[in-house]
Amino acid sequence: MKQFIRLFLVLLIVSGCGSSKKQLQRGNYEAAIEKAVKKLRKNPGSEDDILSLDRSYNVINEQNIERINFLRLEGNPGSWDEILTLYSHLKNRQALVRTVLPLKLPIRTINYEYINYDREIVEAKQKAAEYYFAHGKQIMENDTKESYRQAYYEFRKAKEYWGDYENIDDLIAETRYKGMSRVLVTVENKTHLKLSKEFEEDLLAINHQRLNSEWVEYYTRHLDDNIDYDYLSFINLKIIDVSPESIKETDRIEKKEIDDGWQYILDKNGNVMKDSVGNDIKLKKYKTLTCTVIETVQQKSVHIEGDVEIIQTNPGRLLKKDPIGAETIFEHHSARAIGEIGALSSESRKIVESDPVPFPHDFDMIFQCSETLKLAIRDILYRNRRYIH
Repeated sequence: MKQFIRLFLVLLIVSGCGSSKKQLQRGNYEAAIEKAVKKLRKNPGSEDDILSLDRSYNVINEQNIERINFLRLEGNPGSWDEILTLYSHLKNRQALVRTVLPLKLPIRTINYEYINYDREIVEAKQKAAEYYFAHGKQIMENDTKESYRQAYYEFRKAKEYWGDYENIDDLIAETRYKGMSRVLVTVENKTHLKLSKEFEEDLLAINHQRLNSEWVEYYTRHLDDNIDYDYLSFINLKIIDVSPESIKETDRIEKKEIDDGWQYILDKNGNVMKDSVGNDIKLKKYKTLTCTVIETVQQKSVHIEGDVEIIQTNPGRLLKKDPIGAETIFEHHSARAIGEIGALSSESRKIVESDPVPFPHDFDMIFQCSETLKLAIRDILYRNRRYIH
């Protein structure tokens, strides 16, 4: 019963909060209008919704017009965007309310005069575009990354509102280019080994889409001498340690009992013993198989160490340095058996069936190690994106 009462109260509260009258009382005029229109489409004679709509519509329209008049009187060219928004609200609100007009009450009928806001909207668009275009050109003169980015958005707005400006597309492209931060990622081999170009390219096979953002681009190749990089990321390889080839032999003896037929049980007189029903008593026989396994273990490893540096070029300073490392281990087991093969476990049989193999080449293992190293590099670059803006 208590749960039912709680549920009833919750539904009552939710229902009250959702009514147009409640929205009007709280000053949420747009929400009141929307809810009233929605209900009047289903029930055109709802007096509460008619009154809520009428009151809300008049109040918010009056507020919008007063704000427009103030902004026009103030004369700030940066206000035309807000003026455009207000006129658009007036137009859209009028279109919504007209879907339920006329509003019929017992003593009167409400039918609002239609106002064409198109001329004012076109004027506001043109004035807003003029402002954004002029402001974009003005802030470009600051000649900073941030100013070019801001100018880019200003020119985009100008084109959106009134795209008929000379060289607007060129200005958008210019501010986009000059506002972009560029990061060059390179491999610096500081080890005693000479690494192939293919190895370095594989190490730099980075998912650019994951690293790039709206105003940051990553490069792994220097494409053009005219490009100025704002950041440099050095992947410093400092240690590449290839272990000697190791071969170790161990031996062990494996034993296994197997069935070996059966034999009669004799009494003290040498006669075959009988069970309670007169059958001969027999006993299983077992024998033990023995085999010596000589196992050979081949081992070789590669260990790579280094770090990733992120450097800002102007001004030149180190922003972050993180260590990286990776290891690849080659290990192969083979064996030979001396004795009775049947004594071996299934695991030992597999090893006995395997022959020794040639050791992998040093550079093949280094290349294989790069796969693990590449994941570490990607992770560091991704985590340190906050230093690049």
